[in-house]
Amino acid sequence: MAEVSRRQYLLAAIQTDGRPVTTSLAAQLMADSPWASTGRNTARKDLRGLTRAGLLTATDGPRRTYQLTTQHTGNS
Repeated sequence: MAEVSRRQYLLAAIQTDGRPVTTSLAAQLMADSPWASTGRNTARKDLRGLTRAGLLTATDGPRRTYQLTTQHTGNS
């Protein structure tokens, strides 16, 4: 079985959840992962990394949320 990175796990959790994600929600989604000690700061870094990779889109506002990029099909 191939190793899954923390960011890959988070992306899969976001895809499964299907709603826009805040850093708090991302940390909650990671609670049952092998990286259960992932806190808000690590979740924030992972969300920014996934955004830089073009997999998520950040929305500005009173609370920054992240959602899946619509043109991403999973075939790379």
